[in-house]
Amino acid sequence: MLRTNINFVHYIESLAQTEAYTDKITLMDYKPRDILFHQGDTVTKVIVIAEGITKCFITEENGKEYIPEFLGAGEIIGEIEYLGKKPILCSIEALSNVKAYIIPLSVFQQLIQSDLKFNTTLLEIEALRVYHTSARASFQQLYTVEYALENLLALQEKEQISITKEDMASYLGITTRTLNRVLKKMHEEE
Repeated sequence: MLRTNINFVHYIESLAQTEAYTDKITLMDYKPRDILFHQGDTVTKVIVIAEGITKCFITEENGKEYIPEFLGAGEIIGEIEYLGKKPILCSIEALSNVKAYIIPLSVFQQLIQSDLKFNTTLLEIEALRVYHTSARASFQQLYTVEYALENLLALQEKEQISITKEDMASYLGITTRTLNRVLKKMHEEE
């Protein structure tokens, strides 16, 4: 539901503080609703979230949004598109105040070519992404919308963020109307 990788953000923080990267890997602030990446654009940098929560969403041709993940500290964005030479797959929007490390593509390429620890960590991250994507697909098939909604509401409360009904519906893969029916049913059962 909320992907994080605290060890990776600590690693990037330590890299950013080294003499070799202190002026190359920069920390940037984003406010809620700021867009970090736009779907369809060409990737121009790689981003690692240091603090805060973002939503990763795909806007389909019919204008509807689908939210595959919420991303938190330690999540890396833009690396798949860069490595695969593809346009940006998902827009990334800040849901809270976000601090993120900006890694220029030249620096990212240099790290891939020269830093074994970076490479190993990046491979682990990508393997976990495939694992979590498969688990989420299974979860959506096997559990009720009510159960998934309860988890989403718990995340919202724990992280002290406000997730709109539209975003909840997009994450759950349902319409806002269906979400309202489920919320009403859950409220009546309390």
